[in-house]
Amino acid sequence: MPLAPDAIVRLDLGHLWLSEYPLEIPVHGFLIKHPDGAGLVDTGYGTPLQLIRDYRPVNASVAAALRKHDVDPSDIRWIINSHLHFDHCGQNAVFPHAPLYVQRAEYERRNDPNYTVVEWLNYAGARWELLDGEREIVAGVRSVTTPGHTPGHQSIQIQTTAGSALMTGDACWTVEMFEGEAPRQGMMEDIPTFNQSLEKIRLLEPAAIHFCHDNRTWHH
Repeated sequence: MPLAPDAIVRLDLGHLWLSEYPLEIPVHGFLIKHPDGAGLVDTGYGTPLQLIRDYRPVNASVAAALRKHDVDPSDIRWIINSHLHFDHCGQNAVFPHAPLYVQRAEYERRNDPNYTVVEWLNYAGARWELLDGEREIVAGVRSVTTPGHTPGHQSIQIQTTAGSALMTGDACWTVEMFEGEAPRQGMMEDIPTFNQSLEKIRLLEPAAIHFCHDNRTWHH
């Protein structure tokens, strides 16, 4: 059965400053209130903040964000990481009991300190579930491969009573980008592949799009 649209809850997980643009960007994760157990799409960045000081992060706890919605971290049954850049997986360790769904191509880069914050990923008991392409994670929640930002990037499609909803991760950062604005230099590893993934997202004809780095939700 499709979820109600309000079963997707955006969590405020702080913001970062990208000085090379310059641009301040919000960071969001998404609580999914699923009837078979709550899940989480992306977990924000972790601590100590000194590890990412160049990004001037503001401290934000995913556990505190969940409790604002009467959800305890122990209630989370599964986590999907869109990819393994530090601002999307940095608080995975808050949920040592929950399996982590990620594309294999991302997992293979987890030990590269030039790619992510390795200390936030290699914690005892991490339960990785590696995906080789698209798959339904739980009923009505599906991974959608959207490379371009990174080779192993995935977005998450959820069936709701209002139509499908999509969490883009970093496959598409903003409403403007979805509507045709070109990404800034450095946002995507592979621009041609990003363009293909963006067209793939559009062809899915989602009823709503939720962005990790935009406070707005796009509605069809």
